[in-house]
Amino acid sequence: MNEMKIVAISGASGCGKTSAIKKLSQKFNCPYLLFDDHTEKDTYPKEMKTWFDKGADVNAIETPKFAKAIKQLKIKSAHQYLFIEEPFGRERASLAPLVDYVVLLDTPLEICLTRIIKRNITSASDDSCRFIIPYLIRYEDHLRDIYQECVNQVRLNSDLVITEVHNSEFTAKLIGNWLKAGSKSIC
Repeated sequence: MNEMKIVAISGASGCGKTSAIKKLSQKFNCPYLLFDDHTEKDTYPKEMKTWFDKGADVNAIETPKFAKAIKQLKIKSAHQYLFIEEPFGRERASLAPLVDYVVLLDTPLEICLTRIIKRNITSASDDSCRFIIPYLIRYEDHLRDIYQECVNQVRLNSDLVITEVHNSEFTAKLIGNWLKAGSKSIC
């Protein structure tokens, strides 16, 4: 029996990680875990701008529940793959040993921002529209730089980097074909 491979889909918010993971999970009939489902109020440093100014050490972003869930699924599951949404690829020491492959969705940040705005505008919640203006202020002030820095860090240690903008179906097809072909590094 082959050991389950952990495939981390990485990239900035809005790059299409969640959509691609869900499609891949369906395609391979495998489980998936989403980063945001395993975060807590203290996952991120309190002052992200200060964190960025001090070097943007992604190890300060802690998700012990995420690491535990990955380990449990790896032990219990007989599936070929576990797809995880891990924005930071192998860059966090707590998850690096668990990840077999990193796929970076290196989507232009302007496209990512557009997707985040659309997602919040089309959300049924009244709060989602109130979220946009404060988010855009933080985005202009420091979030864009943080996203870019994190993508740059992940790119250095990725097995597959997708720079073209595709819909989630085609992105999942590209990743699936890459996995079927033996998962050789392509950057």
